[in-house]
Amino acid sequence: MSRISVLIPCYNEGETVASVVRDFRAQLPNADIYVFDNNSTDNTVEEAKKAGAIIRYEKRQGKGNVVRSMFKQVDADVYVMVDGDGTYPAQKVHELIKPILTDDFDMVIGSRLHPMSESKFKLLNQIGNRLFIFILNYIFRVRLTDLLSGYRAFSRRVVKSLPILSRGFEIETELTVKCLERGYQISEIPVNLSPRPEGSRSKIKIFRDGFLIFNTIFALFRDYKPLTAFGLLGLFLIICGLIPGLIVIREFFSTGYILHIPSAILAVGLVLSGLLVMFTGLVLHTIARHFQEIDYQLRNLAENKYDPIDNRKS
Repeated sequence: MSRISVLIPCYNEGETVASVVRDFRAQLPNADIYVFDNNSTDNTVEEAKKAGAIIRYEKRQGKGNVVRSMFKQVDADVYVMVDGDGTYPAQKVHELIKPILTDDFDMVIGSRLHPMSESKFKLLNQIGNRLFIFILNYIFRVRLTDLLSGYRAFSRRVVKSLPILSRGFEIETELTVKCLERGYQISEIPVNLSPRPEGSRSKIKIFRDGFLIFNTIFALFRDYKPLTAFGLLGLFLIICGLIPGLIVIREFFSTGYILHIPSAILAVGLVLSGLLVMFTGLVLHTIARHFQEIDYQLRNLAENKYDPIDNRKS
C-alpha cells in the first residue's frame, strides 16, 4: 500500500483545524495527518492534538517556510496539502490522489475556478486570481484554471526534488511554475470553495501578497525563460530607439545634416542597449539550458535510487 500523508499548514486556525483533521481522517483512515503550526497564538495546537493529528512546528513565519519544512520532514509516497481553514472539501481527496496513485500525474490541483466549480469568492480575490492565472497561462503557454489553490496532491518525486525558496503565500505560484518547467505532469479537478466559518479570519493581505505573487511570476519567468524575457525587453528598447532614430535619418536625407544631436545619441543608445539586453538573454538561455540538463540527470539518479513499489531505497 502507498503511504499517504495529509499536510496541514496552520497559523491561528483554532476554530477550524479540528474539523479539517476529522474530515480527512474519515476519508483516509490509514493516512498520517500532520498539522504544522506556524507560531499560532490561539488554541490551534490543542485542537489539532485533540483531533488526533501529528504536530510539527515551524518557527520561521510564512506559508512558504512551512511547506518547505513539511516536504523535508515528512516521508510518504503521496502527499496531500490542504489549508486548515475548513474551506476545502475533504471528500474530494480521493479524486485528488487517484492520478498520483496510478502514476499518471505528479501534481493534482483542486481548482476553485474550474468551469465546473461553484466557489464562493470575494470579488477582489476573484479578480486577482483570474489575473494571475491569465499571466501564467500566457507566459508559460499552459491552460490551468487555478494558480493559488491551497488544495493539492503531490507525488514523492515532486516533493523530494523541488527546490522551494518562497517564504509566504507565493509558494503555490512557485510550486506550479517549477513543476511546469521541470516537465512534471499537472492535472486539475474541480472543487467548491466554501466560505470561512464564523470566527475564522483570512491571513492574506491582498495588496502585499498580490505584489509578492506577481513578483514571483516575473522572477521565475526571468529565471526559466531568460531568452523570452530579455528578448522582449531588448525588442522594446530597440523600438523605442527607432522612433527618434527615424526622425534623425529623415532629417539627414532631407538636409544632409544631423541637427538634433541629442535625439541621435538617444536613438543609438537605446538600440545598442536593446541589442545588449537581447544578447544577455541569449547567454543566460544557454546557461539555463545547461543547468536544466544537469538537473534532469540528477533527478533521474535520485529517482532510480528509490523503488516506489517496494517503498524502500535500493
